[in-house]
Amino acid sequence: MDQRRIRIVAVGDELLAGVEDPRALGWFGRVLARTPRDIAPVDAYNLAAPGEGSESLNERWFDEASRRFDSTCDNRLVIAPSAMDVELDITSARSRLNMANIVDQATQNNIKVLVVGPPPTLDPERNRRIADLSAAFGDVTTRRQHVYVDTFNPLQHHEQWRKDLAANHGHPGQAGYGLMAWLVLHRGWYNWLNLPEPR
Repeated sequence: MDQRRIRIVAVGDELLAGVEDPRALGWFGRVLARTPRDIAPVDAYNLAAPGEGSESLNERWFDEASRRFDSTCDNRLVIAPSAMDVELDITSARSRLNMANIVDQATQNNIKVLVVGPPPTLDPERNRRIADLSAAFGDVTTRRQHVYVDTFNPLQHHEQWRKDLAANHGHPGQAGYGLMAWLVLHRGWYNWLNLPEPR
């Protein structure tokens, strides 16, 4: 048995909370359900805020997350930024700076970070801008030796993802959240937590 107790705090948008998911799990709940707890206990806290851009996330995350962290635990931060910066006309440089501030503050507090990038929509013009945003978030994260999970590129032309969005007013449903969870689980989740991948 691992001597650690893992404490995960997740900050992000409504997709983190599983909006429109008939199973009410979202991708985060599905990922936690596949996370082994027999090696080390895992506590998780979801701090989703709908329609939030990176500016607001940068301003609020530490105050809210630090109340859930514990100095005796192996503290981890999941960041699931929305694509709201596209709607708010926030420049790519500003988005990068906001993400850098969040990741740097986490690093200074000995918190390991995993960032789950924003997924694509059905709007080609919006997707062009989300692609740039995702690339910017990814660059900031990996340069700092933290884990970035790109959901945009794998899902952009994924037929099941697009069907799910079309059927759920632009939100993922059960299938879409399952696809996001699969990406997170298979693109670094277990290594990030230093846990063995379940067989």
